[in-house]
Amino acid sequence: MSETRVHLSKTEPAAYQALDAFARTVGDICAANGIDDRLKEIVMIRCSQLNGCSYCARLHVDRALKAGLDTDTITQIPTWRESGVFSDRERAALELAEAFTFIAEDGVSDEVYDLVGSVFTEKEYAALSWACISINAFNRVVIAGRYPVPPRTPQAQA
Repeated sequence: MSETRVHLSKTEPAAYQALDAFARTVGDICAANGIDDRLKEIVMIRCSQLNGCSYCARLHVDRALKAGLDTDTITQIPTWRESGVFSDRERAALELAEAFTFIAEDGVSDEVYDLVGSVFTEKEYAALSWACISINAFNRVVIAGRYPVPPRTPQAQA
């Protein structure tokens, strides 16, 4: 098994820059359509967890903390169906995140589409969908390239 992989973002930076610009546009669409950073980061974390992308999971956990999520909520994301900490909007967004991540299995089922549509407006649904598409694309780039996730350095004690 080869440990060194082609680093797609360095080998073809124009494509990566286009993907990054796409992600920034998606962020703007989310903000313009009522999807706050808290909700967006919950979706980003869940997709990254499901894809097994530790690099993106770490990145989005850091962003989630900055967006005001607490560690308890973040640790509940993998068990969101059993957890009581998520709102109806967050639960619907998590359903959509899972549907988009596993889209090859069932597509976005009528059940998920109807559930999400009962909670979100068309613009919110579209924004969340684009967010799922964006993070799933990044997960594939990172996983294929085996981007390393080094241990964090211990923080100095105050």
